[in-house]
Amino acid sequence: MSQKSFSVNINNKVRPFNKSIKVDSDKSISIRSFLIGSISQNVSVAENVLESEDVLSTIKCLKKLGVKIKRSGEKKFSIYGKGLGSLSAKKNTTLNFGNSGTLARLLIGMLTTTPNININVKGDNSLNKRSMKELIELMSKFGGIFLPKKKFKFPLKIISSKMPIGINYEAGVSAQLKSAVILAGLNASGHTIIIEKSFSRNHTENILSKNNNVIKIKGNRKRIIEVVSKKNLNPIKINVPGDPSSAAFFTALTLMNKNSELKIRNVGLNPTRIGFYKLLKKHGAKIIFKNIKKKNNEAIGDIYISSSKIRPIKATKEYYVNSTDEYPILFVIAALVKGTSVFKGVKDLANKESNRIKEMQKILKQLNVNSLFAKDDIKIFGKGLFSAEKKRILVPKLGDHRICMSSFILSILTGANTKIKNFETVNTSSPSFLKIMKLLGVNFEIQN
Repeated sequence: MSQKSFSVNINNKVRPFNKSIKVDSDKSISIRSFLIGSISQNVSVAENVLESEDVLSTIKCLKKLGVKIKRSGEKKFSIYGKGLGSLSAKKNTTLNFGNSGTLARLLIGMLTTTPNININVKGDNSLNKRSMKELIELMSKFGGIFLPKKKFKFPLKIISSKMPIGINYEAGVSAQLKSAVILAGLNASGHTIIIEKSFSRNHTENILSKNNNVIKIKGNRKRIIEVVSKKNLNPIKINVPGDPSSAAFFTALTLMNKNSELKIRNVGLNPTRIGFYKLLKKHGAKIIFKNIKKKNNEAIGDIYISSSKIRPIKATKEYYVNSTDEYPILFVIAALVKGTSVFKGVKDLANKESNRIKEMQKILKQLNVNSLFAKDDIKIFGKGLFSAEKKRILVPKLGDHRICMSSFILSILTGANTKIKNFETVNTSSPSFLKIMKLLGVNFEIQN
């Protein structure tokens, strides 16, 4: 679904606020609900789904693969599962993943071991620039064929494995690659074993864990995930919580804005997703989680935030795996904290929707905030909270929702005269972003 491009212009500072909000539903869980529901038995139900661009791309792709999906109310969907290995499409059908790397990797995982798949896959301009080399190498081990050979960017042709056999995989920091291997393993002969040393987000495992004959997880320090193939999956019923990554932007704004308080209701607090909050709490942030309960194996609760005096941030590489999406906004906080902040183990940020290291450096430079990236680490030489009314920020067309949102926060905290192009890309993950900003009293102008 292509949408009209628009820019956002901002020319004033945010005032103090004391509010209670709800953020958009979790994108990762929404996408996984549709994908896993489509290969389960009978009818699965997903409620409070994020109705964003990336999720709509997921629904469109699954419908092209023969899955019946019905919207039965606001944010509520019924997914008529076809069962394992039964997705199908005519030869040379084209699936368009839009902007979604999650959808691309997870659905290709599923399709690699689905019989008789011979289709074309592509994304939007931003996704087509991203390397899928690791994914292609992993899926080739299951017997998938990707054409043209030695090409690692979309568009591509995928021909599924004729004899898929389970693999052993040592997982890195990418939850998407881990999930792709799990979903491919569901329909590959024998067992697929994943050894996980750093624990990336585990929503796929949580959704599948109702089927304890299908997925077995052992170990604490080193996690071993065993996927047993060719078992029927029970239908799922999920109520999707608020997205902790979307909540992070409003958290950052509250922490850095004087005399402000915010309550964010009903947010997913999965331990593999809260690295951002833990890191900031360690550096002086007043953040409290309350009313925590468990639903569908996911921790959910409310986040209370107050204005805080943050110290320069020292983030070891361990934080990266649990707060990848939040690094652009962490760079903004670092710029507005006096002293040198250091983020280690961040080189993977170069292969996101844009090169997030380079683009954030350019944006900070426009406000005379210096930074230094070398090998795998970035240093940001923060100036403290400063006024930049006479400065300008221009964010070009990047197709990167996190950069747009981070620049917006930087602008309203410093008062810089700002133009952010391509802001419609924020609808891929956080369609309520501007609406919530209005509720917090922020002024901005939309320019078509």
